[in-house]
Amino acid sequence: MKKVAFMFPGQGSQAVGMGKEFHDYYSDIKELFQEANTALDKDIARIMFDGPKEELTETENAQPALLLTSIAIHTLLLKEEIQPVMTIGHSLGEYSALVAAGSIPLDRALPLVAIRGKLMEEAFPEGQGTMAAVLGLSEEEIDKALQKVTGEIVDIANLNCPGQIVISGSVKGIEQATALLKEHGAKRVLPLNVSGPFHSRLMKSANDQFGEYLNEVDIKNASIPVYANASASPVRESEKIKELLLKQLYSPVRFEESIRHMIDAGVDAFVEVGNGKVLCGLLKKIDRSVKTFAVQDINSMNEFITWYKGDS
Repeated sequence: MKKVAFMFPGQGSQAVGMGKEFHDYYSDIKELFQEANTALDKDIARIMFDGPKEELTETENAQPALLLTSIAIHTLLLKEEIQPVMTIGHSLGEYSALVAAGSIPLDRALPLVAIRGKLMEEAFPEGQGTMAAVLGLSEEEIDKALQKVTGEIVDIANLNCPGQIVISGSVKGIEQATALLKEHGAKRVLPLNVSGPFHSRLMKSANDQFGEYLNEVDIKNASIPVYANASASPVRESEKIKELLLKQLYSPVRFEESIRHMIDAGVDAFVEVGNGKVLCGLLKKIDRSVKTFAVQDINSMNEFITWYKGDS
């Protein structure tokens, strides 16, 4: 049997129309979407299928929408008796990874990520926090530049792949950091279209409030290893999972390091389960030799199933 790792995308991968093909074609997925509407007490399916884009992009809608799409696809793969040997998610995607590993039930995970999104939006004054992608510098070089930022907070937020690291902080801090990073030899510093300084110390207030909601959720031990963003290590114990989910909000997403550990653990392919192909793109920059699949519609799902069940 082939060994596959499932990867689950995070915020930014949402798009109007996501999940609709699965909803319309599979009756059990339609039921899953109806259950999600009930769990969230809103018509998340309508927002996903019809938009408008601005409404879907709101963090408290985007996060459950992405989780729901990923778990809908995961449900269909399970019906084909395809089980991952390990999972990982990028930021929000870590919740999808935990649902897939049996640690958090979907009906509890959906409202949990909606409140997570709401708290993240409210943690810092609107329009005063942002993020930027830094191309062409190492983590150490970026650290040196950020230490020269004065009077503002800017942190490394995402360690995505070689040559692509995301920073997060106040708008004024990011402006300072951009100039400093260019002096240190950055090829480009690209502003990201986000609503806040996610995965930075400025998220601490959201983290404190989120802990109260997380404590109300019965998190179980994971059935398979889930590689945590905050530690880049596999975790299965429920208490450790809870601890790392809290730390995740204000800590960098150590995606590249996690993927390298997963490659070392040995898998035949990495499968991005959910909307978009962002994680497959990052993985190819980490190690071009690794086989990847992006399962986001019925065609791509069938291609993966054919490979998985084939002899090659």
